[in-house]
Amino acid sequence: MNSPHDCIETDALIVGAGPVGLFQVFELGLLGIQAHVIDALPYAGGQCVELYPDKPIYDIPAVQICTGRELTDRLLKQILPFQATFHFEQLVSEIDRLDDGRFLMRTSKGKRFLTKTIFIAAGVGAFLPRTLKLDGLESFEDSQLFYHVPNPGKFAQKSLVIVGEDDAALDCAMAFVASNPHQAKSVTLVHRRDGFKAKPQTVAQMRALCAAQKMAFIAGQITGFSTEGHRLSAVQVSGADAAIRTVALDALLVLQGLSPKLGPVATWGLALERKQLRVNTETFSTSEDGIFAVGDINTYAGKRKLLVSGFHECALAAFGAAAIVFPGKPIPLQYTTTSPELHRRLGVESQQHDD
Repeated sequence: MNSPHDCIETDALIVGAGPVGLFQVFELGLLGIQAHVIDALPYAGGQCVELYPDKPIYDIPAVQICTGRELTDRLLKQILPFQATFHFEQLVSEIDRLDDGRFLMRTSKGKRFLTKTIFIAAGVGAFLPRTLKLDGLESFEDSQLFYHVPNPGKFAQKSLVIVGEDDAALDCAMAFVASNPHQAKSVTLVHRRDGFKAKPQTVAQMRALCAAQKMAFIAGQITGFSTEGHRLSAVQVSGADAAIRTVALDALLVLQGLSPKLGPVATWGLALERKQLRVNTETFSTSEDGIFAVGDINTYAGKRKLLVSGFHECALAAFGAAAIVFPGKPIPLQYTTTSPELHRRLGVESQQHDD
């Protein structure tokens, strides 16, 4: 990885599209810095959307209550004027510093970026799906094996096996049972035991559908699979009763939740303390000039893992980056209330008030 040609050039690259990463887009945008954003998930929101999308959050300033999904939606709307470009379902795999001071980065999908600054907003790490570990099964990923539901219509009138125990897995199974354009031919839910982490009412709805023979549930683990030609045709489920059942399928949806992993960040040579990045709290720069860390991924004296703390860090990190992106240019502090320049960047009309 030593050529800057055929790269996406940008002033800022943000690793992580959770709430803090999204707010970093905003703070950079106010200073005239556009950003690209990379995330391992297929959508924005990070752990707020993945772990507690519908649970209430009470400590966002001036917002009495909102859910993780609502917070994400509001942040996405807030950053619309800055036209950030998102690159989902990929990790940053390599990073090199060039002689001109910029960074050349490659993602797990082969995309390459040439950037002046990097912002690591990866929370406790990249959230990656908990995979089903069977030798050879990975060859069917994105064709018949899926770790999220990219397009429900893709599975209409198909025989589905869904693996999981939480609300996301059960809701998904029941959605394909319902009479709608995405209704599946058959749905079989598989979980290692007859107990779930979903809400009681969700479990009750699922059991009622099983009792009505509209879907099936098998307590057991997938221990093997069968193929016909180059296609996945069935899975073998080993039950607690030692019986092995063969379940025919067209698609296998594995919704076992996500696991945070520090991933490639750990190999970038940045100063770490207990798997977190040490930062200078003046600019939230890491041990490498030009690489900043905001949110739960960083550590410093007095650090508190709160969203409001992460938002504060974004503001100071943006000013730190501006000194690199616009070397030698004064960066005055402006207020969104009164600054015509910020109003222009935000796409709002300046309001003149008489004394």
